[in-house]
Amino acid sequence: MRSVEAQLLHRPPGLGAGEVVRRLLAVQAQDVTAACLAFRARSPSLGLADVETAWREREIVRAWGPRGTLHFVHADDLPWLHALTRRDTATLRRLGQEGVTGDDLLPLIEGALAGQGPLTKAELEERLAGRARGQGVVHLVALAAFHGLAVLAPPRDGKPTYVHAADWLGAPVTPEPDRERALAELGRRYRRAHRPSEPEDLAAWSGLSLGEARTAWRLSGPDPDTTDLLPAEDVPVRLVPAFDEWLLGWRSRDPVVPAAHAGQVFPGGGILRPVVLAGGVAAGVWERRGAEVTVRPFGPLPAAPLAEEVADVRRFLTRTTG
Repeated sequence: MRSVEAQLLHRPPGLGAGEVVRRLLAVQAQDVTAACLAFRARSPSLGLADVETAWREREIVRAWGPRGTLHFVHADDLPWLHALTRRDTATLRRLGQEGVTGDDLLPLIEGALAGQGPLTKAELEERLAGRARGQGVVHLVALAAFHGLAVLAPPRDGKPTYVHAADWLGAPVTPEPDRERALAELGRRYRRAHRPSEPEDLAAWSGLSLGEARTAWRLSGPDPDTTDLLPAEDVPVRLVPAFDEWLLGWRSRDPVVPAAHAGQVFPGGGILRPVVLAGGVAAGVWERRGAEVTVRPFGPLPAAPLAEEVADVRRFLTRTTG
């Protein structure tokens, strides 16, 4: 059974948002609200404002990472993780599909971003003066990100913003030049957060080849200590968000999603619904409107722990004013 302690689902006290990200290695952040709710599932006290503050103060960064998808990453981990997970093949292909061509694309997007602070897609489109529109703008930013020149800043009026890395972080992201050192760190950090796991799991999670995952495994040293781990059954109920690491962090979801209910968790089209975990296993799905939660259980669930979780989602998402 997967370790709830490695994934922080036992909710240890005292961890800030930055430390949660550091301990998990990265937090899937294609959907910002879902990513923030992943912190809630792992902390008894963090609120949405705490996560937003860590992002605004550059302790955590939203950037393209494992599998070429957006993740929250601790700022200290960007250089070595970026060195291993950056890719531009799909980006260049998509730019071509969007009709964004030329041998000046990198200076074009860097010039549009540099010195401007966070910009929405519409603002970038205006600065690009017709060279790219719509998703072509986003793919141009992804190209800049490959070269360490762009990350995502917090949304403005509900819209994503893109910013030059030097404006946001003080300097471009410089990839760790020693690939073996980066692989060793990846292996250590992944294995600590994903117990038990195998190189095949690391390959699926990171997007690296199986050969490089095995190299990372070898370089990372002995297996993490698995003695005295808290049984998953001792964590009665957790509401984890869509695309949570508990479901995406390994090659297979079969150990934590019963086959009879897999279609409700993964209905197709790349959707991965928020899940009710009971004893570490999917025991229902849930959805929310604002801070209001509706649960669709697969069977009986312990009423009191479920009610506490629903109330805690409301607590986390409700902004208070002093």
